[in-house]
This record gives sequence, C-alpha cells and structure tokens, in this order.
Amino acid sequence: MLGPEVLAAGLWAVMALLSTWTKAMEWNSVARKTVHYKQLEAERFSRPGIHNYKTLTLDESEGVLFVGAQEAIFALSLSSITKELKPAIFWEAPLEKKLECILKGKNNKTECFNYIRFLQSYNASHMYTCGTYAFQPKCTYIELSSFTLDRFSLEDGKGKCPYDPSKGHSGLIVDGALYSATLNNFLGTEPVILRNLGQHHAMKSEYLASWFNAEPNFVGSAYVQESVGSATGDDDKIYFFFSERAVEYDCYAEQAVARVARVCKGDVGGARTLQKKWTSFLKARMICSVPEHQLHFNRVQAMYTLSGNTWRDTQFFGVFQACCGEVSMSAICQYTIEDVQKVFEGPYKEYREQDQKWAQYSDQVPNPRPGACITDWHRENGFHSSLELPDSTLNFAKKHPLMDGYVLPRQHKPLLVKKEANFTQLVVDRVRGLSGEPYDVLFIGTENGWLYKAVNLGSRVHVVEELQLFEHSHPIESLTISHKKKLLFAGSYSQVVQLSVADCSKYHSCNDCILAKDPYCAWNRNASRCMQVNEHDRSLLIQDVMSSDTALCNDPVQKTVRITPKNITVGMGTTVLLPCRLPSNLALARWTFNGKELTPERDAILADSVLYDSTLKVLLILEADIGHSGSYSCSSEEQGMWLVTEGYYLSVVASLPLTLEASAPLENLGLMWMVVIALGAVCLVLFLLVLYLRQKLKNELEKSSKSIESTLVYPVELPKEPKSPDFIPSTMSDSDEKLWDPASYYYSDGSLKIVPGHAVCQNGGSSPSPTSNGIPGQPIPTTALHSPNRINLGNIRGSNSNGYIRLNLGIAEERPDYSDVTEELRWKLKQRQALPDSNPEESSV
Repeated sequence: MLGPEVLAAGLWAVMALLSTWTKAMEWNSVARKTVHYKQLEAERFSRPGIHNYKTLTLDESEGVLFVGAQEAIFALSLSSITKELKPAIFWEAPLEKKLECILKGKNNKTECFNYIRFLQSYNASHMYTCGTYAFQPKCTYIELSSFTLDRFSLEDGKGKCPYDPSKGHSGLIVDGALYSATLNNFLGTEPVILRNLGQHHAMKSEYLASWFNAEPNFVGSAYVQESVGSATGDDDKIYFFFSERAVEYDCYAEQAVARVARVCKGDVGGARTLQKKWTSFLKARMICSVPEHQLHFNRVQAMYTLSGNTWRDTQFFGVFQACCGEVSMSAICQYTIEDVQKVFEGPYKEYREQDQKWAQYSDQVPNPRPGACITDWHRENGFHSSLELPDSTLNFAKKHPLMDGYVLPRQHKPLLVKKEANFTQLVVDRVRGLSGEPYDVLFIGTENGWLYKAVNLGSRVHVVEELQLFEHSHPIESLTISHKKKLLFAGSYSQVVQLSVADCSKYHSCNDCILAKDPYCAWNRNASRCMQVNEHDRSLLIQDVMSSDTALCNDPVQKTVRITPKNITVGMGTTVLLPCRLPSNLALARWTFNGKELTPERDAILADSVLYDSTLKVLLILEADIGHSGSYSCSSEEQGMWLVTEGYYLSVVASLPLTLEASAPLENLGLMWMVVIALGAVCLVLFLLVLYLRQKLKNELEKSSKSIESTLVYPVELPKEPKSPDFIPSTMSDSDEKLWDPASYYYSDGSLKIVPGHAVCQNGGSSPSPTSNGIPGQPIPTTALHSPNRINLGNIRGSNSNGYIRLNLGIAEERPDYSDVTEELRWKLKQRQALPDSNPEESSV
C-alpha cells in the first residue's frame, strides 16, 4: 500500500507538470462540456458485412442522404437515416478483377473491393459515381427515379478516382464537366488534375516535378464563380487543396507543405505548347502556424469552403496536423479568397541552376501574364482563348507554376489549436444568434471518433462541447451538414451517425445555458428550459454569446444554496479523498471548511496536510486527525457564477470500529485506491495467463518431439520450367488444389512420381533467372506429408529453387531400425513391386 508521503509527492509532481504545460500552451482550447457515447442522442445506420461509409452526398431539396460504402450505395432519409428511401445498390467488383488485384500484391481483405469514392449529382435525373473497382477504377451513372446503376456503360475511371482506397482524392462536377485530382496510375506515382466527362475539352496537368512533387495528398476542391460581378471580365476558377513534399527549401526540415492550386474554367490548353494541358495552373503554399511556439502545421487533412453572399465573401477552413514531434497536435486555420488571389497575382518562384536553390523570379515576366485567366484585357488585345496565347507565355507557365508568396491565415494565426488530438474532417455552419449577429460554428472530427463543436467569436474560438460519436474508436472520415434541417452527418468505417447541430436540453439551468455560448441555444423564460433559437418566440428568449452575462437570468446567487452533506467517518492517520463534480470543464472548484473558504496556506492546522488536485478534481487530506473533522463543501465557479455541487461532513475518530468504513465510499471517489486495486487485479490475471501459456507450450513441444522421431527431411530438386501440363503452375493459389489430377503425380499404388525436369546444375552450372511468378531470395516452403503413400504438393511454390519435402514415414509398418538414411530408403525401394506403367526414367519413393 502506498503511503501518504508517496501519494502527496506523486500528486504534487503531476500538478507541477500540468501547470508548466498549461502555461506553455495557453492557446490550447478546452471543451466546456464532455458528452460520452451513452449520453449522446444520435441515430445510426449500418448494414452487416458492409464497411467504409466514407462518401456522403446531400440532396436537401429531395431530403436524401446518399452514402457510398464498400461495394454499396444507399439512399437514406434526411429526417431519419435509419429509413432507406430506395433499395440499396450493390456494385461489386467481379471475381476475376479481385483475383487480379490479389496477384498484383494487394490485400484481399482491405483493398481488393470496389470502394465508392465519388458520388455527385450530374443532372436532374442522374448521378455520377466512381469506385476503386479492385484497383481498376470504374465510373458510371445512377438513374435517380428508379435508383438503379447503369452496369452496361462502365467508363474507365483512371484519373477520376484513385486506384488505392486509402489515397486522397477530390472531385467536382461543374456544368457537366468533372474536375478531379487524384493519383493516375496503379503505383500511385503520377498525380494529376484533369477535366473530362461530357462534351468539354479534356484537360490535364503536366507530368513534371515542378507541377507536383513527391507524394501529394489531395484533400479538397472548391468552385468559385469569380466571373459574377467581375469588373475585369474574369473567369470562374476551381481550387484544389493538397499536401506534398517541398523542394524549394535549402534544408530538409520542411518535408511536407500544404498547397492550394487553381485552374480556370475556360482553359482549353495551348495550340502548340501545353496542348490539352492547363495553361492556367498555379500553386502556392498555405501557412498555418503558431509563431510564438515555433509550431508549424504543414499537413493539410481537409478543407471546407464556406460561401457568402458574394464570391468575395468565400472563406476556406482547413484542418492541419503537425508533421513531427511526439505529441499529437492539430489546428484549424481560416483563409479568405482575396488573400489567395493576391498570392496568385504576385511574383513567381524559380530554381536557379547556378546557385542551386529556389528564389523569387526577378527577370521580365512575359506578356500576357502566365497562368492568368482570359479577361476583357486579353480579348481587347486579340487573345480570346488560351489557344491564342503566345509560346513565350505558355513556356513560362510550364516552368514556373509555383508562386513566391504564401497564403497566410486570418489574423496570421490558427483559429483553434488542440494538443493530444488528430483532427480529420470539418464542416462549418453560419448561424445568426438571438441578436442577429452571424457566428461561424465549426464541427471538427478526430481520429479517435470524437466531434468538437466550436464557435468563432472573432478574436478567439470557444469550444462548446466534445462528443463521443462511436463506442469504439473509429476515425471520422467524412462530415456533411444540412444547413436547412440543422443536422450533421458523420461517416466512418463502421457506420453513419446523424445528430442535431445542437442539443440544448443538456443545459438544465439558465446560467448553464448562457455560459454555454452556443448560438443555437437560448433560455426560454416561460418554459424555464434551454431550447433552440427560432423565429416565433424570440422575445421570451435570453442569450449572450459574446460575453455570457448570467445577470440576464435574474436568478439569486446560488452560492448560499444548501445541500445535504454526505457523512464520512475515518480513523486517525487515514488519507481521505473528497471529490467535487463540476458541471463544466471550464469551472473552478472553491472549497470551504466549516463555512470559511479553505486556504491551506493561511490555516495552521491544514497547511501541510490538504491538497487540491485540479485534474482529478479532488480534495486530498493526508493523515487525517481530529483537527480535520468538520463540514466541507465544494462550489463551482465559472465567470463569476457560483453553484454548490458537493457537501461532506468528516468525522475523524481515534480508533475506527470494524463496522465502519475506513475511507470515503467508492461512489464518493476513493479514486486512488480504486486504481491501485484495479492494477493489482490486472497483474494477477496476466500472471495466471503466463503460467497457462507456459504449460500449454511445454505440452506442444513434447508432442512435436515425438512426431519428429518418425519424420525425415529429404531434398527434392524441382524443375526449372514446366514441360508438361501435369506440373503445377507456380501462380496457382491454395484454393486451386482440388482442380489438380493426383494421377499425374502418383503411380497406381500411390507412390510418388518424381518427374524429370530442368534442375539447376549441382556442379557449377549457372543459376537460371527467376520467373515473374517467383519471389527472388524467398525459400520454398516445406510441406508436411502425413502419409508415405500420399504426398500433397499443394503448398510448394516456385520452380527455380531447391525445395525440401517433409516425408512422414509413419510407424504402422514394421521395418528394420536403420540408423542410416540411405539404407532405410533402399529398404523402402525393395518393398515396392514392379509396376506395368513403370518408366526407367522415373523413380519413386
């Protein structure tokens, strides 16, 4: 049992470490409320045997959520996703495609299926969908009225959909044309941004290192109608967001950076240079960092585009992760379309061969400006399309796609930073509070299945709550939001979850409702409950998102509220833990002792014996004595609002009767002792498990040693190339064993035929080159032959190397006890009678 001195030292160390960390990371955001899985009100959808509910597409006008999963597409009701509006579409990759996928070295449990990765509306009557199709991507159409798949018009999905289901991909259908960004080959080494589908000009990016560096990961795309209301006659643009390895730095510290790239909607390529290639492709780095802490979030994981009243109000919200370090760190950064435009209108970057480094391009830039869209200026000067641009402009655009400037976030810092968390996805909803002020509410998914809800207050972000969406930890792989119905949908490996953007009923008092700073929620005076803001009874509602002034509630101060204390009797010298349950993660605990605020540093009796742990939220009394007897109460204090939460009456006696408890009840959190007992139980279970496994292993070894006594291992030379159809192809799988003809390998009496072939010369001949089906350097597996009359060759692979066949000679037949292997085999041959079909070129054992 741990002594009080050890407990005190441990708690002080933990508290000091947390205090230091908190001071160093003051910008780290903490959720005010925590809602666990069993407390969450949500609806869920899944089907047995189907996984990867990753592709979510909303049709709010029809009230449908389309879900693309592993070889299945569902049409679910927005009112309740437990209801399927149409029978599901099952789109499986054919068996021969799956076998090809396996033969190419892919996993038959996680990769060789048809994963739906693209699902968007094509027109009023059809959707367009693409799947990985067992590493041979295919696309086709879905007829919406019957919700059926056109299986007879499958199109090549190369460039439209990734081969690998785990790789990043993004796509948009704009005016009947598909703009997609993905990896364009089986190996995942050729990134591409292309436009195809319909009657539009097919376009793609140039396959050059200056356009895309190694290992790009595409995470999002956006269509911005910059031609609307443009004074210069500008073109609409499509933006793509991705991460890639940087090449423009002198050191390798920046291994990965976040990028934004753009192309013009009206781009049709060049006449001679860049034929059917983008002439308007430009890219720039996006910065998301905390300068004062030297933290740089270089990997972009997701991007959400929030539209405004005009295209100039467009905002981009990005999810970023720190690329290195032992502590998981994530951040959210916000960007404006105008800041992105400024970078693309600025100077270019170039690689200087003489200096062998990247720098800003300082020479004369060709005219018209490379990478620009066709505007009124171009048309006035005779350039009506990209086909008419001069080669000087196109050659410069081909060699200088990277901009010198950076896209900085608003206020030059992240909106939100979270340690010990890996953000994966986000969506943003713009909602008007009770005062009419608009607020951006962020819903952020994490790698362990938690959802953070945060409101942007301008100068800072307030995290309203954190929700545990799944009972078991699964990454949130997709998020989408219904702005009309105020519903949120999250997709994961196991299921789809639907929940309301706000559950105001969890706030049980006016003060709690106001302190939540949730723009969806307000306190109703008449109903005395917290409810969602609506247009009907706003005059009866109370809300203060910016300053959370609880004086609006007109409630009396709750500090004097009396509660019934819990009686605890302990013996002298006992260490006591008194818990304090706080209604908010942001609240502070205030303790009183016999009606006076507990300040151990000014109380001679309690100075060295009472500690408060803000992490465990417990009051620790070390070696209690008579002076510690009395009333203890804990109050929650948040932004000046007090609320009494716990009360105790502690009696310390000289000797504790056996019938009395020696410490606080377990339900009152004898937390430290519960942990010690639990760890002891775990250690005992593990010890018993080790003993059991040790005895089991000993028994297995004894059995193995007995069987080895009747087993011989004899080398067999396998042919280099099969000269007869009787030989087993090296590419056949284990499942093909039943198709083999045993007569091809055995005599009529069951003896093995060793078929002559082209074995490797044992006397210095050159080794043959391995065939495509073999794996160089890998030994041929041994096969246990459990009968001297039957030899199963099903697990022998390859035909170029020597193999060893384990011959189980059995013990049923009596034979002389030969110690020499050669004499024993000679005895075996004598037992065999001459057969009519014997061949002098064959031998058998």
